[in-house]
Amino acid sequence: MSQPIRIGLLRLVDSAPVLVAQEKGLFAQLGLNVEVSIEPSWSNLADKLTYGMLDAAVMLPPLVLAAAMGLRGPPAKMVVVMGISQGGNTIVLGNRAADRVASPEQPSGRMVLEWLRSYRRANGRPPRFAVVHHFSTHNLLLRYWLAAAGADPERHIETVVIPPEQIAGALAAGRIEGFCAGAPWGDVARAEGAGRILLGSSSVWPSHPEKCLALAEPWLDENPDTARLLVRALLHARELCGWPDETRSIAALLARKDGLALPEEATRAALPGGEAVETVMFQPGSAAYPSAAHALWFLRQMRRWGWLDSRADLDAVARRVYRPEVLDAEGVPPFPVAAPPPCNNVAE
Repeated sequence: MSQPIRIGLLRLVDSAPVLVAQEKGLFAQLGLNVEVSIEPSWSNLADKLTYGMLDAAVMLPPLVLAAAMGLRGPPAKMVVVMGISQGGNTIVLGNRAADRVASPEQPSGRMVLEWLRSYRRANGRPPRFAVVHHFSTHNLLLRYWLAAAGADPERHIETVVIPPEQIAGALAAGRIEGFCAGAPWGDVARAEGAGRILLGSSSVWPSHPEKCLALAEPWLDENPDTARLLVRALLHARELCGWPDETRSIAALLARKDGLALPEEATRAALPGGEAVETVMFQPGSAAYPSAAHALWFLRQMRRWGWLDSRADLDAVARRVYRPEVLDAEGVPPFPVAAPPPCNNVAE
């Protein structure tokens, strides 16, 4: 038996390609011995990948970039070799706030700004919003959307970090007023009556890159051929995950107690062909390619909010962390990628 490849993931719909590849024998067909580790938080994943306890992980692109730049400890040697999913996040508000904001009479952005100001006047503090990690697509897209509405995320909200699987419960308990998180947790909050989905993240950036496959760079350097086989299996699994005909069986797989134990109905709604406000996409082509243009958008947004040294060479960071050569070797061409939205309102 070959040395196992240790892959980490969280309890999210985006993790589907890894479990599908395992369940359907796609790893085994290529001679790969894969061990899946389900972690409780993004910090756990990042730490284990950084310190060699994992070889690969389904990760947040901004977190990989931040770790590689040394923004959460010593610079980590990890790289992005392919995209796993697109879209899938939702911005959710508690019911009372949603009643104020989700009005057909005015754009919700204006209503949000008015609510943010009135909440602070009434409560002596800004409303508390949860994101799944500070360095997350969720945080950056939430901030982008708020800024487009004229709000300043540094002043008009308080941001806290809560792991995805705990976030709906935090809203129900009144510990937060809203959140941005990945599927299926927005639909779980809605189904449990804790809040309402205001919008999906694809309304902010259509078909935006979401989770990626990150590898420990030393492992990639030592196992380039194995990395190619791993990517090949996940490309096939991503394709299967993108077929609506597979949605029911994949939702059942993700709901299994020996898997992710996700709520099956909400998971099915969030998969392709589902009826959720925002579905997770596993499209071919640009969804898989680790585009430097996408890395640069995340990096520029991180600099916009003061998280990066203004002197940092963002182009060099994007080229160092986003490594398309594995997909290039598999014959996956650099398809045209969805254009990132322009920056707005708050200067970079």
